[in-house]
Amino acid sequence: MQLKEYKARNGESLLYTGEPDLSLLDGLAEGAGDLWHSSLDRGYCNAFHEIVYQTHIAWWYVEDFQGVNSCINWRVDPTGFVVRKAVWEYFGGLNISYRSSIMAAFAMGYDMIKNGAVPMYYKGLFPENQNHTHSIPVSDKFQFFVHKFRWPHALYLLMRAGLFNPIWHLAFWKAFVGNKRDRIKGFNRFQQLNSIQGKPSVSYIIPTMMRQSMTLQLLQDLANQSYTPTEVIIVDATPEQDRSAGIYLQNEWPFHLQVVWQTSKGSCRARNEGIERSTGDYIVFGDDDIRIPSDFIENHIRFMQTYHVDACNGLDIRADHPAQDLNDLSKKRSEYFQSTAALAVVSNNFNNANSCISRKVLDEVPGNDINYDGGYGEDSDFGLSLVKKGYLLLHNPFSVNLHLKPPAGGYRFWGAQSKIVGRKRKRQPWEINRTVGLIRPVPSPTIMYYALKHFGSITVNEYKIKNIFNYLTSCKWWVTPIRLLLLPHRMMQLNKSLKFAMDLKSIGVRIK
Repeated sequence: MQLKEYKARNGESLLYTGEPDLSLLDGLAEGAGDLWHSSLDRGYCNAFHEIVYQTHIAWWYVEDFQGVNSCINWRVDPTGFVVRKAVWEYFGGLNISYRSSIMAAFAMGYDMIKNGAVPMYYKGLFPENQNHTHSIPVSDKFQFFVHKFRWPHALYLLMRAGLFNPIWHLAFWKAFVGNKRDRIKGFNRFQQLNSIQGKPSVSYIIPTMMRQSMTLQLLQDLANQSYTPTEVIIVDATPEQDRSAGIYLQNEWPFHLQVVWQTSKGSCRARNEGIERSTGDYIVFGDDDIRIPSDFIENHIRFMQTYHVDACNGLDIRADHPAQDLNDLSKKRSEYFQSTAALAVVSNNFNNANSCISRKVLDEVPGNDINYDGGYGEDSDFGLSLVKKGYLLLHNPFSVNLHLKPPAGGYRFWGAQSKIVGRKRKRQPWEINRTVGLIRPVPSPTIMYYALKHFGSITVNEYKIKNIFNYLTSCKWWVTPIRLLLLPHRMMQLNKSLKFAMDLKSIGVRIK
């Protein structure tokens, strides 16, 4: 492929093919992203839909985000894109082993998302061409699966898409000849973070329940930060009979401390109450059972300014036991970076235990959807809601926490009721128009709600099929016949979960 070169005003070299609007390139070079295209306007929206057979709802980017001016997008248009020269050379351009340039471009975009570079759709960069037609050979689809995933995923693709088609069987076997999984090393655009520009204010929000001593320990870590937060907002749901009312005020803190005694139920409501009271240019979310080093806040701000992003996840390291401290974190941090590169990859999750957003994000996504209270998935929902609005969410390996995970306390005290059936069970927030009864919904109705809320019918249907498939196959061989006998009960659990999820979807997103 012959690419033309453009020298941006910041001195960086960009390569391009097709006819981009050259007046936009200087701005792109100075901002976020590493490759830009306009594929959604040129007939490539949701092309190669078969990737759903590997990812279903587990990967945010299985379906394209529409109705935005820019967003993360790996379906690169091979006839028109702009890329940083250093990124193009690092990833080696298009893989010529694919028969189709379309699949070669998609594979490059996928590799970038997974390995530290950011491919982006950018509206208006290239002329629209919705009448463009494309076709991807079946052999390329299997080759992609063999290159990127373990071989059983290629078998599953055959089972779901072409089991009774001899052409698909032939392509399946040919894909294994001379092909093996890609082993691409991660790409680092920045080896070091820039210094903080200006004096941005920072709000730190801590929802907590029955873990007051751990929250006090976290306050002390926040007081020792190299960049002191402006305010810390504690939303405490500890029952009145179990709380020590003055525990947080026994010390003088270098930040403004707000303590809110939560009367509502759920961590989503708690975070929203904290957001409503926050004033910072940046908002950092943290769980109550973490320890953080002195550079934690500083590295969040430096990372977001260096990479020109409005949201990031920090590095969450699990403790071996709840009594570990910052010395243990220092050792684990060193071991992690010895074995793994510090990559700012595109994130596929949002972690309320360690994350940071800019204030302007709240104009589009003002808080957590309280439909998730009592269940699971609120972190992923908030993060996916951000990226669907066009925000970039990257993994920040420089802001590290130690997650203590004590066996008791926390908001899962309420969520644990979801596993109980019968009279002893307490009604959950997601039980709106019906009650659980004797058949427990599986998976959690909030996970099914997440699927219905964010993904199309094809992807949701595939998630349901994969759920049953995994139930029958993720066990020892001699257990499978037993699970086959129990399959009707499993189907009833799945259908019940879907009914609860549809109730939640019918009332829509709720912030309060």
